[in-house]
Amino acid sequence: MTMPEGPERVLPEIVGRDMFDALVIRTDFGDDESWNAVVGELRRPWGPDDEFPARVQVVDVPAWSGATADEVLAAVDEDEYLSVVFLADRHTMESPTRALLALTTVWEDEGDLDPVYYQELIEAPEPGYFRAAPAAVHVVHANVTLGNMGFAEFAMAASARPDQVLRPV
Repeated sequence: MTMPEGPERVLPEIVGRDMFDALVIRTDFGDDESWNAVVGELRRPWGPDDEFPARVQVVDVPAWSGATADEVLAAVDEDEYLSVVFLADRHTMESPTRALLALTTVWEDEGDLDPVYYQELIEAPEPGYFRAAPAAVHVVHANVTLGNMGFAEFAMAASARPDQVLRPV
């Protein structure tokens, strides 16, 4: 006998969210103190001189407790303006850097890349995810949304760090 699958997780409607608002979904509800620290860091201005206001929408709904990356990606699949989504999972709450899981919602077609300039991207496996410190969320979201940098470039930068966590420069 197979167990019926549970209901599909659905994102709550986020009124007023536009393409420049980073989306962070909380999937671990075991440590409110860590979560509050993450949210505090996400709400800080960012940029070279902190000239940009933090633009972030947070989904803090217990129904998302334990959600997997695949469940989140399925829920955001219809959002045509969303290129990257961030998860505050158990690792986020337990790590000293409070690193969020960054997931791409768009798979880049590497067939159109010029091999002379993008050889390292063509050869590098694109995992579709990496860890980012809360202070790096806005940089990643803004640049991927605008097309200034690809998700794979950020993933490679994170993988080059000893702890595999992307931080702002």
